Amino acid sequence: MIASLRGILRFVSTDHVIIETGGVGLLVYAPRPVLERLGSVGEEVFLHTLLIVREDALTLYGFATTEQRALFEKLLSVAGVGSRVALNVLSAATPDELRLAVAHKDTARLARIPGIGKKTAERLVLELRGKLDLTGLPAAVTDAPLPVVTANNELADLLISLGYSSAEAQAALAALPADAPLDIEERLRLALRYFGSA
Repeated sequence: MIASLRGILRFVSTDHVIIETGGVGLLVYAPRPVLERLGSVGEEVFLHTLLIVREDALTLYGFATTEQRALFEKLLSVAGVGSRVALNVLSAATPDELRLAVAHKDTARLARIPGIGKKTAERLVLELRGKLDLTGLPAAVTDAPLPVVTANNELADLLISLGYSSAEAQAALAALPADAPLDIEERLRLALRYFGSA
């Protein structure tokens, strides 16, 4: 197995890069957040990798961390989830966000990821619950009653639609007071205050 790759970044596309090492250019598929943070063409880069061997192809996938790579492998173990869908999941959610969605059986959030319908979202929750470490999640979120979780998911989507990153949205959610009202407009006002916008 090719476990990691270090080389010169030669090309960046929307779903893959070409990294030159030892005079050979390797095409590596990767989640969007990895591609966005990889660096500029001509720079030396490093990725943790996974080589998938099929009858008709050898395909290399790249990740920022070994945790991300392990999560990709767990996603592939779910019935109906192929490498393209697994990449979409890792492009749309951080490992912690995915763990939260699985912990709270939030199939609605998962079903919004491209390539995942309601049935696949239900399979992800069912099959990943026993495979993911669901400990160590933020207590304020994991211990929250379902209406709060639903409100937080709606608020996170709203913040992302306003241009904030997923990580920024999660930070704003974590900063909400425990007694914040469920009203989405009020929660948005409090979240924007976190960013200094209100």
